[in-house]
Amino acid sequence: MNFLETAVSIFIGSFLLVYLTIPKIIGVVEYRRLMDSPNHRSSHKSRTPTLGGVAFFYTLIFAFFFIKGWTTLAEGMYIIPGLTILFIVGLKDDLVVISPGAKLMAQVLAIAFILANPSFTIHSLNGFLNINEIPYYLFLIIGGFMMLTIINSYNLIDGIDGLASVVGIVIMVIFTTIFYLTKEYFFALVSITMNACLMAFLGFNLSSDKKIFMGDTGSLIVGFVISILTLKFLALRPHVYTELPFLLENAPLIAISILIVPLFDTARVFAIRIANKKAPFSPDRNHTHHVLIDYWGLSHKQASFIIGCFNLLFVMLFIVLGSTAKNLGMVIMLVTVVVALGYIFFKYNYSFATLKQKIMLRRKVNKIKAKVEDSNGKKKKRRNMDVESRKEEEIQ
Repeated sequence: MNFLETAVSIFIGSFLLVYLTIPKIIGVVEYRRLMDSPNHRSSHKSRTPTLGGVAFFYTLIFAFFFIKGWTTLAEGMYIIPGLTILFIVGLKDDLVVISPGAKLMAQVLAIAFILANPSFTIHSLNGFLNINEIPYYLFLIIGGFMMLTIINSYNLIDGIDGLASVVGIVIMVIFTTIFYLTKEYFFALVSITMNACLMAFLGFNLSSDKKIFMGDTGSLIVGFVISILTLKFLALRPHVYTELPFLLENAPLIAISILIVPLFDTARVFAIRIANKKAPFSPDRNHTHHVLIDYWGLSHKQASFIIGCFNLLFVMLFIVLGSTAKNLGMVIMLVTVVVALGYIFFKYNYSFATLKQKIMLRRKVNKIKAKVEDSNGKKKKRRNMDVESRKEEEIQ
């Protein structure tokens, strides 16, 4: 089959596999009572099935079997062990919470398999900030840190219905386009497979009667795939960038723009937690999506859609600018945008206790207002009735 036929087949097959098997997963989770119970930080109010990411794992494994012929460096054989490690760790974390240290060690081990494949080696930054060739040991440090950051950043944005899926879909569409234009068809098919999984899952995640979360099982897997695609994008051979609509030296900035939502959100909440003398991974409701819901009154769907649209528009803007602008100017613009966004959300950087108090106070004020308005309405109605009765007495 040619690429188009393979792409359509793998998309339909992956979509149907996830769509048809998730109801079975929901049934097993409900039967075994493995559902996620809401707590003081949760955005949901009822017990909800989790483990939706299980469907992502076996779908990707099946897909690698059918697309293995589109690669010559056996990248799939290096990806599968890493996927398996993160699947096991994510599954255990969804069922029995594990320590951040154990999760970090598992991520490092999974990343080691990817860095061992020469297909992912970054030899040069191609003039970004006047940096060209980089030694192998520096690549290992940069590549490993970058993958860890992406995996955990994506894991952290999975806080409301639809957000992780919508952002993941936007990212996968962009990477599919990039790898198709550069004729890296294997990675384009990986992006398509992951996209099909997320699209099939999104309907259940937003459902009211068949809701399921992807859990850490899903967010770790999707974050791992995104980190692999990002590393491969930066490791592309210089001559293939001629097929892309931006300058070669701007590739690192384009990668940052693709991942702007998870990276900005993670940097913001980490800064807030450290400023409040808390551990960076301590849970709270300071995420950008929580601000949109708690303070701006948006629904989960509205917040997810707005953030997803912002991600897409941000990437398009940087691709357009990256076609002519030098990377120094692009860096200045990126820093300016991040600072501006940080300033906009600055007044919402409260601890959860303060946030909860404000929400409760606002609810009490709204209830008091409603009672006052209701009592005023009743008094007005009584006055009108008295006036009408007086008029009737005068007529009689």
